[in-house]
Amino acid sequence: MSDFTGKTIIITGAGKGIGRACVELFTHRGARIIALSRSRADLDHLAQEFGATVVSVDLADNAAARDAMKKAGLADALINCAGTNVLESVLGMTEEGYEQVLGINLRAALICAQEFARARIANGGGGTIVNVTSIAGHRGFSDHVAYAASKAGLEGATRVMAKELGAHGIRVNAIAPTVTMTELAAKAWSEPSKRDPMMVRHPMERFAEVDDIARSIAMLISEDAAMISGAVLPVDGGFLAV
Repeated sequence: MSDFTGKTIIITGAGKGIGRACVELFTHRGARIIALSRSRADLDHLAQEFGATVVSVDLADNAAARDAMKKAGLADALINCAGTNVLESVLGMTEEGYEQVLGINLRAALICAQEFARARIANGGGGTIVNVTSIAGHRGFSDHVAYAASKAGLEGATRVMAKELGAHGIRVNAIAPTVTMTELAAKAWSEPSKRDPMMVRHPMERFAEVDDIARSIAMLISEDAAMISGAVLPVDGGFLAV
């Protein structure tokens, strides 16, 4: 088990789901956490339970996202967990839905990564970024057109970041989870007619838990992954293999 004592980690979307699981895991492994979230109540809870330094921000606001990263300051790692979805088909896609999904899932992640990298380079380089994407960037799911575009786009950007930032000692990778049992997902996939056809495509016969994703992120941030950059790691129970 990797130890992160003395490390500072910025986590976006830290209030719920995978982001919150990352706060808990990395805190227990010794890291100092800087948690970014829109929900003041969630941030207060993270500060009280885990001692996180918290920054309230709506990442859909470009200027606010930059300001939040500057407030966060220099860190050893950035985990871009913040994400959203609006279920719309190709023919039913709205400008509002597209802007909301792409704004949070892609543009905000790029802004946060840019500000993180600038701070690292000004301090001599080094550090690592993990972007949370999705198997939806690899397979076509109905009503996920903007979401799929955002996640596939972030994976492409991950490879460019790895290429451009590698000379500064900054590693950049992505994690592509399958259906992950956040509170929201548990409700969305509870109906057997929706759950069962998806479940049968998972050789491990289960969906992911948030801790599965957090532990995989920890592996990519750790020194055990010192030569891994530009990779997209599916955490999918074998879904993409079959």
